[in-house]
Amino acid sequence: MLLHCRYFPPRRFYAINLFGCIIVRHGTVMTPDERRHEDIHTRQMREMLYVFFYLWYGVAWLYHFLRLRHPMRAYFAIAFEREAYRYMHQADYLTRRRHFQWWRMMVGKA
Repeated sequence: MLLHCRYFPPRRFYAINLFGCIIVRHGTVMTPDERRHEDIHTRQMREMLYVFFYLWYGVAWLYHFLRLRHPMRAYFAIAFEREAYRYMHQADYLTRRRHFQWWRMMVGKA
């Protein structure tokens, strides 16, 4: 599901995915690659039963922030984001994606 909102998400993000519902700023048009990025997150959320996705995401961000001392570097270091950014340009990725691919990104096997 895609929703448009006037004030959310924050300006530096083109979209935010909350429990599989993609929210974009009013007037924003998502590219197919951006939509695929969010669809990858939706798959990750389903694998982790949504709640555990957000818990893991928060802990991972905090870990990387303490390690890197920079909020955006911490964001890009999260395995969920690494998978989504790495494969968002591959149109067939979701049809061949292996379950828990983000884990492979985290442990260096992808």
